[in-house]
Amino acid sequence: MDAATRTELEAAAFRRLVEHLRERGDVQNIDLMNLAGFCRNCLSNWIKEAADARGIALTKDESREHVYGMPYEEWKERHQSEASPSQLKNFEESKPRH
Repeated sequence: MDAATRTELEAAAFRRLVEHLRERGDVQNIDLMNLAGFCRNCLSNWIKEAADARGIALTKDESREHVYGMPYEEWKERHQSEASPSQLKNFEESKPRH
């Protein structure tokens, strides 16, 4: 597989992942962190880091809106609930790196 095709396929898979996460507002970021070690915020940070590395102007808010499909504060109001004690305990025990 050539590099351009690989990039196209990876980009398509990433877009599908982002679309899936937008559809699953019921899945909390803390649950993603506890299970997978990354969340929507991590994805938006990675986009921003890639833009920064290429000298492309992109704010943190813009990268988050790209992942969330709306301003982050709006997403939090619509979908984010308070973390339960067990979620917080799992989060502390999992020691996420992102």
